[in-house]
Parts: sequence; structure tokens; C-alpha cells
Amino acid sequence: MIEKTAAALRANLIDKNSPVYIPEGKECFFPSHKNIIDAFRAAKTALFVNLFAHKKLNDSAARKETARLLKKCRALLVTEIQNTLCLFSKDNKFCGRTKNAAQKTADKFIATLPEIQKVLLSDIKAAYDGDPAASDPYQILLCYPGLRAICYQRMAHFFYKEGVQIIPRIITEYAHSRTGIDIHPGAEIGKSFFIDHGTGVVIGETAVIGHNVKIYQGVTLGAKSFPLDKHGNPIKGVKRHPNVGNNVTIYANATILGAINIKSGAVIGANSWVTRDIK
Repeated sequence: MIEKTAAALRANLIDKNSPVYIPEGKECFFPSHKNIIDAFRAAKTALFVNLFAHKKLNDSAARKETARLLKKCRALLVTEIQNTLCLFSKDNKFCGRTKNAAQKTADKFIATLPEIQKVLLSDIKAAYDGDPAASDPYQILLCYPGLRAICYQRMAHFFYKEGVQIIPRIITEYAHSRTGIDIHPGAEIGKSFFIDHGTGVVIGETAVIGHNVKIYQGVTLGAKSFPLDKHGNPIKGVKRHPNVGNNVTIYANATILGAINIKSGAVIGANSWVTRDIK
């Protein structure tokens, strides 16, 4: 019975009519969830090493620990980026070209981390300034789900822009599972972004959010409808989510749908349903 079931399961996966058809020789190239999560957790710790290291670190020790974490992150990412490149290539074997490309992308990510860190520091300040319940800025980083979600999304967004498949979505869905906040890695989000409470927030792939924006729990920046091709399937890669200007506040459970514009300085009330421009 076991052998028969195993054979049937295998046959289903290699059936060319299956939506997850696995070409022969590609099985080993699927990226590892564990390795990707470990890589991004190492990067997150490196960004705020003195807060997450759980040990006393002087300046020299902090630099060494940060370097160790970055090396771990890079090694894991090179392997998983290369897996992804090979998965979607026509070649079934690892090659120098994909390894070089993976190394370059990982190195570019590491080099970008100081800028990502600066933006996250602006997010922490925005949360501290915007939440009277926050007794200190450390609490924002250590406790707030919104900061955790945006930290992983900002890192994932780098890989999305680089055209790396699967990896950015794995890490934002990991953040989603831990926080209840669903931010697509493709969303473009400005500085000083604060998600208060956070549970149930959804931000779609083509959403663009300006600087100094504050949103509350249950807010959706979603798509109103999907343009279809001649076969009735959704057309991918088109703009379908809102643009939100600077200094906007969106209160709890507001739903904003479609490729519309919300003007800078706007305040969207709780439980609103918005499908037209706010000018």
C-alpha cells in the first residue's frame, strides 16, 4: 500500500498537466524555507545587533558579531538565490553563471543594508512619536508586529526589485504568519511608516505609499478588479493597487481598492470603502 501510494504521489507531481509540474532534474533546486528564514533573521539581527544579541557587546565585539551574522546571511542567500535561478532556467545543472549572479545579488543586498537600516530607524521613530502607549523606542523594535512586518518587507523588496523569484514572497509570508500583517514584497513604501496594532492589514503588490503614513489594524490597500486576457485569466504585472501620498492617516478597517490616488495629508475614516481618488 505504501509503495503504491508513493508511486501515485510521484506520478502526480511529474504529470505535465499538473499546475506544479516538476521537470525531471529540477527537484533539488526548490529554495529552502528554513534557509531563507534563517538568512533574513540573521540580517535582521545584524541590523540591530546590540538589541538582539542578548549579550554585552563593546564596539569591537559588536562589529565582529555583525560581520559573523552577515557572512551567515550571505552564504545562505547565495545558495538559495542560485537554487531559484536554476529552478527557472532551462539548464538542469548548477553553472558558473548562476553562481556568479547569486553572489553579486547577495553582495548587493548586504551593501544595501545600511540604507534599509536608516529607513527602519525612521519607522521606529514614527511609531514612537505616533503611539502614546509606547513608553520607549526599544519597545517598538522588540514588541511591535508592525515593525517586524515592515522590516522583513523592506528587505524582501530588494529581492523583488532584483527580479529574484520566490524568495521575497517566502519571507513576507513568514512575516505574515508571525504578525497577521500581509505586505506584498512588491509594495513601495516610503520612510517613517507606522502600522498601529496591525492585525489584518493587507497591502498589495503594486501599492505605493509615501512618507510619514500611518495605518491602523484591518486596513486593506487592495485591488478592485482584475483585467482578464482572452482566456478569462487575470493579466499579471499591471497596476491595480492604490497610491497613497505623504502624511496620510488611514483608520481601522478602511478598505481602499484599485489603482486610485489618495492625496497627501488625507485622513481616511474607520470602516470606509474607497474606490475613487481622494483629491
